[in-house]
Amino acid sequence: MTVPVGILATGQNFGERLVTNHDLEAIVDTTDDWIVQRTGIRQRYWVEEGTGASDLAVPALMAALDEAGLTPDDLDAIIVTTVTPDTMFPATACRIQQKIGAANCYGFDLSAACSGFIYGVTVGAGLMSDPAMRYVAVVGVDVMSTIIDKTDRATCVLFGDGAGVAILGRVEPGYGVLDSYHRINGQGGDDLIMPAGGSKLPTSAATVAARQHYVHQNGGEVFKHAIEGMADACRAVLNRNDLTPEDIDLVVPHQANVRIINGAAQRLQIPLERVAINIENHGNTTSATIPSALHQARQAGRVKDGDKLILTSFGAGYTYGSVLMQWGGALNGRA
Repeated sequence: MTVPVGILATGQNFGERLVTNHDLEAIVDTTDDWIVQRTGIRQRYWVEEGTGASDLAVPALMAALDEAGLTPDDLDAIIVTTVTPDTMFPATACRIQQKIGAANCYGFDLSAACSGFIYGVTVGAGLMSDPAMRYVAVVGVDVMSTIIDKTDRATCVLFGDGAGVAILGRVEPGYGVLDSYHRINGQGGDDLIMPAGGSKLPTSAATVAARQHYVHQNGGEVFKHAIEGMADACRAVLNRNDLTPEDIDLVVPHQANVRIINGAAQRLQIPLERVAINIENHGNTTSATIPSALHQARQAGRVKDGDKLILTSFGAGYTYGSVLMQWGGALNGRA
């Protein structure tokens, strides 16, 4: 990155309704033991009916702005990474901008499924090559409870609703985003998909009756490619920067399945003591997993100035990648 850009502050917010594995036992053929053994998830939070992505995102964004000592008017751009926008259009970024009263920014939505947040960080850092840009909010938010089939135990146990935010700003040379590596592989596009609702298969009585507006997943294929994709993307940024796994203080991976996280860490030869994991309490919140896990790691004192971090994800598409950064270096005493 020609202009040093880092994360100045973070925020998070989750659905209002706690849903434990035992709660799911009452609505689908599953057990707490089955879910924990296969996913590592014990609970998740779902929103109340009528809550949209923008509603979930605003408290997380306001908390991050408050930590950074900023107001909504300080924002130059809002990037919302989501697969569950309030509406197909306008962009959820517009809804958030209106709700927080940010008078001086532009924004847009970015769709890369579970990889959305790290794609958004890379895009946001790139926007700041413009000298006029000072602060960019990257908002990872998904309301997955609205697009999961609660009669399908293969998917309904996995997902939670959440929002995670990072405020990007300029930092001292040598800090912030050092490198990023992103790839897509469309050959896996049908392995994790919501089949209907787009231009290819518009909404109709037939698509609704066939339950094609819910998440469909080929779990075995996604599992295998997720481990390979995240580990390989991490290796790429390490190799390009003459680093080894021992140089990394914390890996913040997408929280899809604890066995995927374990597999990627083993492949990368990173001990779990240096991996941020919050899937047990929140499930897979899609675009919100990485920013919320980072936020919680910071709250727990696991991120210090000068630490080298890798944020890495894998999602539908397939999309995958990693962001290498050095924490700290904020200007003017921020964050």
